[in-house]
Amino acid sequence: MLSRVAEKMYWFGRYVERVENTARLISVNTNLVMDLPGVAHIWGSTLDITGNSEEFQKRYTRVDERNVVKFLLEDDTCSIRRSVRNARENARTTREVMPSEAWERVNELHIYLQKNVNQGIKREGRHRFLADIVGFCHQLTGLLAGSMSTDVAYNFIKIGRNLERADMTSRIVDVGTLNLITDTAKTVEYDNILWMNVLRSLTAYQMYRQHVRDRVNGEDVVDFLLKNRKFPRALAHCLSEALNCCKELPANDAPLRSISQALRTAENNDVIKLLSDAGLHDFIDVLQLDLAEIHQQIANTWFGYAVETPQAGMQEQDQAAIA
Repeated sequence: MLSRVAEKMYWFGRYVERVENTARLISVNTNLVMDLPGVAHIWGSTLDITGNSEEFQKRYTRVDERNVVKFLLEDDTCSIRRSVRNARENARTTREVMPSEAWERVNELHIYLQKNVNQGIKREGRHRFLADIVGFCHQLTGLLAGSMSTDVAYNFIKIGRNLERADMTSRIVDVGTLNLITDTAKTVEYDNILWMNVLRSLTAYQMYRQHVRDRVNGEDVVDFLLKNRKFPRALAHCLSEALNCCKELPANDAPLRSISQALRTAENNDVIKLLSDAGLHDFIDVLQLDLAEIHQQIANTWFGYAVETPQAGMQEQDQAAIA
């Protein structure tokens, strides 16, 4: 396979996953606003989770619900619309390696978004609109799993999907927890609601309840989302899936080493100590650097170029994916 095609498959997987993650995050935080009225930091934290605070500040002066949702839905640089457009372009130029139905589904998502994006800005139509976006992504993921050969192209799609998913999980664990509310008294008062919001952001609440019989609490939530190898959105599971895909590819020594290192970092930690010593943020920073290193090694090994400032989700790197 040409490195150009492999790169497009990798970024196609990342873009589709990013669309779903962003839509889910907007939906869950819309509901959280109704559970925690009067809390001012929710939408600012949403920007922090997606890593787009700087881009937002270039375009808007006020951080409020309408501006943040509009920015995440239709901004030209880092929005759902941009990710769908890039996923569609990568699919269009590599249609020979994936089922034709996948290209058709991506095109339908693009058209639906173009016609209905304004529904998501107003709160009354937002839930249905975002549910439809997530539904498109689920259908596309299932279609590829059920009708695409598990060859090199599909492995690159899965690597991209799982790295993007691991990146979002780590961001939500970091920013979407105690950093969501800066007032300590309110943090204690709404502790249960905040941790449940973290789980629902990743559609993890029911699976968490099956694995953990105790009430929702920070130690168990963080442990579940970082270390569980059975839940598809847990960071350890995502890295394990990426590791298995890399084993099927040639010249894989450097990517395998970087993924194995990140997996050890995620699993070999004391969650209770991290939370009690307020060290969770620094630990997540280490995980983010490990994920960036994985991305760099993948680019160096299979795409034929070095990434000067590796970071999962960077817009500069996105441009290279469709160049």
